[in-house]
Amino acid sequence: MAQPLKLYLIRHGIAEERQPHLPDPQRALTAKGRQKTQKVAQRLQELGLQFDDLQTSSLVRAYQTAEILQHQGLVTTIHISDLLRPDGNWQEWLQWLQNWRNQGLTRLALVGHEPNLSTWAEILVWGQPRRQLVLKKAGMIGLLLPEHHNPVGQSTLFWLTAPKLLF
Repeated sequence: MAQPLKLYLIRHGIAEERQPHLPDPQRALTAKGRQKTQKVAQRLQELGLQFDDLQTSSLVRAYQTAEILQHQGLVTTIHISDLLRPDGNWQEWLQWLQNWRNQGLTRLALVGHEPNLSTWAEILVWGQPRRQLVLKKAGMIGLLLPEHHNPVGQSTLFWLTAPKLLF
């Protein structure tokens, strides 16, 4: 029998501004972005958070955010998922999630981008996007997905925190 799943949706930290000569996927975290993300990761570790798995977008800023979480001891390994890129497909991710749940793991963290993460959270909670949730850079949404295999419109929001509230 499947257990409820705690899903943590984490937005990447503050990244370099968009520039004509810098491809979007290569935009890295700024010094301030690294510092803020490190503070958030440290606070999450102090609160006792642990993830069974961490999936991240392959974009540099997201991967760097995931590395900070890993270095803080919140997870042992990082996996890259193209489904978490800004052009990621919700339906494909939902199918991936159903397969992932078959492993029996119960704490999943995703590092990605807006508006995908907040939109996905709204679909999981309300069954449709409402454009109501705001996920700040280095912020986190926590959802409890039900034991049955269709979490759409059936999930519970238990955490929505701007990074400044964690330190």
